[in-house]
Amino acid sequence: MFARSFANGLCSRLPRETTRTVGLRATGRQDRQASTEVALKKTPLYDFHRAQGGKMVEFAGWSMPVQYKDSHINSHMHTRQHCSIFDVSHMLQTKVYGRDRVKFIESLIVGDIAELKDNQGTLSLFTNSKGGIMDDLIVTKTDGGYLYVVSNAGCADKDSAHMQARLQEFKAAGHDVDLEFMEESLIALQGPSMAQVLQKGVGDDLRKLTFMTSVLTPMFGIKGCRVTRCGYTGEDGVEISVPSGDVVSLTEKLLADSEVRLAGLGARDSLRLEAGLCLYGNDIDETTTPVEASLVWTIGKRRRQARDFPGADVIVPQIKAKTQRKRVGLISTGPPVRQHTPILSSDGRVIGEVTSGCPSPCLKQNVAMAYVEAGFSKVGTSIQVEVRKKAVPAVVSKMPFVPTKYYMGQ
Repeated sequence: MFARSFANGLCSRLPRETTRTVGLRATGRQDRQASTEVALKKTPLYDFHRAQGGKMVEFAGWSMPVQYKDSHINSHMHTRQHCSIFDVSHMLQTKVYGRDRVKFIESLIVGDIAELKDNQGTLSLFTNSKGGIMDDLIVTKTDGGYLYVVSNAGCADKDSAHMQARLQEFKAAGHDVDLEFMEESLIALQGPSMAQVLQKGVGDDLRKLTFMTSVLTPMFGIKGCRVTRCGYTGEDGVEISVPSGDVVSLTEKLLADSEVRLAGLGARDSLRLEAGLCLYGNDIDETTTPVEASLVWTIGKRRRQARDFPGADVIVPQIKAKTQRKRVGLISTGPPVRQHTPILSSDGRVIGEVTSGCPSPCLKQNVAMAYVEAGFSKVGTSIQVEVRKKAVPAVVSKMPFVPTKYYMGQ
């Protein structure tokens, strides 16, 4: 019963374009499907995914695997208990060069990049003048004379245009800064056995590579790999930026270990939701501020005081004055809670809306993120969710729903 609910609830939370399978050759649909496939972008692992039985779907303009031969639940649990490889090559990778690179990136985001140590990274947010979140991203201050930035595939065109427009302004003002949009592939190895698998292929001691730190190192004989200890599952994991010509070889070498399996978008979505991590376009967008989204911690203390980031005059006052709504976690039983599900008070008044939801394979309960009126945001508050026109009991819950296991060092 739970497995059926999980399958029914899954794709409703992924962006709608993911529900159209590509690459099929059914009679009468060949031309249409072929043209759809041609129009989609493909990562360097595309043929490998197909050969491994990947079910390919459209996601943010890319043809990506939603799952392989394992069920969603098995893939999810394998990641929690062992480790899995996720192809995230569709994400935008950027290098920012020049003496004014920190000043440049800080003119676009809320984070304090100047305070980072070499090869340390942080989650941050692109914000607009109204305080809305344009995208979330990770910025790493490398020791190689550049910043390494990873942002979302769905916002790639918007992000690149945004950075290029600001680049022209900076150059016109005489600042020294340049951008390079990278061609490397990106894979994520996530799960508790990640370190034992990866250590076999690197000379560096991974015990020294803590959460949100990065190193440029050969991996299984492949040069030019950047390994960053981070991920989108709540587990210990890394993201590996690798020359695209070597990504299939690296993936095959990792899969040679029995601990490792391939995983797709389906498992990635349920894993990130259990970990309480936002999906851009669902849980955060340009209509939400960092304060409403419970992401105040991404705003550097120096940046709050200086009010020198986009939208600061809207965002900073909200930190003290609070907001009318807030992102919260919800737990419920019964039918799955999906995106856009109305949230009701005990007297039936609409007080918010679900932004992401699914049955949790680990908890065997429904978990969700939602925005509710601030007065209902306290953990433990009983509310209702309207599922199939029926009010179902739910409780505001602390996130993450499943404890995270980021490696902070020994």
